[in-house]
Amino acid sequence: MIKKLPFLILIFVILIAIIFWFSEKIFFENHLQCSDCNVLIVAFDAEQANHVSAFGYQKLTTPVQDSIAKSGFLFTNNIAQSSWTVPSFMSYFTSMYPSEHKLTNKFVTFSKTEKVISNINNLSPEIKIMAEVFKENGYKTAGFTGDAGVGAQFGYNKGFDVYIDSKNPFGGFEDSVPPALDWLKNNGNDGKFFMFLHSYGVHGQHDPVGGFTKKFLDFDYKGSLAGGKEEQGRLREEGLAKGRLDLTENDYKFWRALYDEKINDSDQQFGNFLSEFKKMGLDKNTIIIILSDHGTELGEHGRMDHGFTLYDELIRVPLIIKFPSGVKGIVKKQVNSVDLMPTIIDVLGLNINKNVQSQMRGKSLIPLMTGKEKIGRDAFSETDYRNYTHKKSLRTADGWKFIYTFENNKKELYNLNKDPEEKNNLISGEAQKAYELEQRLFGYIKNTGQDENKLKETGCLPVYGEVCTEKIDKK
Repeated sequence: MIKKLPFLILIFVILIAIIFWFSEKIFFENHLQCSDCNVLIVAFDAEQANHVSAFGYQKLTTPVQDSIAKSGFLFTNNIAQSSWTVPSFMSYFTSMYPSEHKLTNKFVTFSKTEKVISNINNLSPEIKIMAEVFKENGYKTAGFTGDAGVGAQFGYNKGFDVYIDSKNPFGGFEDSVPPALDWLKNNGNDGKFFMFLHSYGVHGQHDPVGGFTKKFLDFDYKGSLAGGKEEQGRLREEGLAKGRLDLTENDYKFWRALYDEKINDSDQQFGNFLSEFKKMGLDKNTIIIILSDHGTELGEHGRMDHGFTLYDELIRVPLIIKFPSGVKGIVKKQVNSVDLMPTIIDVLGLNINKNVQSQMRGKSLIPLMTGKEKIGRDAFSETDYRNYTHKKSLRTADGWKFIYTFENNKKELYNLNKDPEEKNNLISGEAQKAYELEQRLFGYIKNTGQDENKLKETGCLPVYGEVCTEKIDKK
C-alpha cells in the first residue's frame, strides 16, 4: 500500500492539472464573451507595425497603445487585405477581399468626359458592412473620421446613425476626437454603441498642427529634405514614375524620425480621448480595438508612401483588442483583417442572417486567443492602386510570401523566417515552392471571380487630386 502511494499522488496531481487546464480554458472563453459590451474601433491610418513600441520597436513611440496592448490581446502578425485605405478598411468592415466588395479605387471611371466615384452602395449593394449588423442588433452607431479614403462619399457611412468626416481631407484626431466626445456625452450611457474613431495623423498627407519638433531625430541631418506633406507627395509621385528614389539612407532616417513623431503625437491625442472616455466610465463596458489599415514605406524598397506594393511594411499592421474583463494574451500566429468582423460578431453574440454569414471570408479569432487553434491563417492581399498596378499576394501561415504582378508577370518569393525584410527574391532557387504558392494564389483569384486578362490592363485613377498620368515604371 505504501509503495502505491507515490503513484496515487502522481495520478492526483495529473487530474488536478487537467482540471486546472480546462478551468483556465473555460475562464478565457467566458471572459471573451460580452453580449452587453460597447465596441470602439480606433484606427491609426498608415501606422506601420514595425514603428509601434508594443510590436518591438526600440523607440518609445506609442505608450498609450502599448498600455492597451499590455492589458488586452496583441496580435503580432495581423495582415491587411490591401496596402492602402480605400479597399483595406472595407475589408475590415465586410470580412471580404477587395476584389469581392469591389471598392478597389476612389474612382470607377476617370476621364475628361466621365468621372464616377466608387461607392459601395452602387458597386456591391447586396453586402452588409459591420455598422449595419450593429444597427440591426440594437446598437447606436457613430463614425468620426479624417475623411479622404474613408469618407462618406465612398459609402463608408452605410449603417451609421452619425458619420462625420473631417473638413480637412486628411484630418487627425484633432478633428475626429472633439465630435466623438460630444456624441459620447449625449449617447454613451444610453444603450449600447458601436463607434469608429479614425485619424490620418500618421499619414504622409498630414502635418502636425504645430509643425514638426523633430523630437525623434537623433542625429545631425545635413541633407536637403525638410519634411511635410508637399514634399511627401512629390517623393511619392517621383518614386512611382522612376521606380526608385535617389535618396540616401540619412534622408530616409530623417523621414522616419518625422514619421515616429507623428505616431507619437497621434498616440498622445488618443490618450487624451481615452482619459475622457474613462471619466465617463465607458471603459468598464467597452471592447477597445486598435488597428491600422496599412503601413507606410520609408525606403524599405526604394519608395515612399503606400499602395503600390504588398511588402510587409505595408500589409503587416497593428491589431490590439482589449476586453473589459481584463483577459489578455499575445497571439503570434498569423491572422487577417477579414477576421475582425466575425470575431466581433462571435464575442458579442450578434444575430446575423445567412447572407452575412456567407459573405464573411474571415473566421473568429477566439479559438486562437484561447489556444484551441494552434495554426495561423494564410493571408491573401491585393492592390489595384490607382489602376497603375495589379498585384496579388499569398503570405502563408508558416512564413512564405508569394507576390504576382499582373501587368508584367513578375513573380516574387520570400522566406520571411530568414528574410523578414523581403530583400532576397527566391523565385529561381525555390522553383517547387514558388510553383505551389502560385497555384494556390491563382486558385484564390479564380474563387474570388477575378478576370486575369483584365488584371493585365493598367491606366490611371487619381487619389490625391494629382494630375493623372499613365507614365509609371512597371518593374
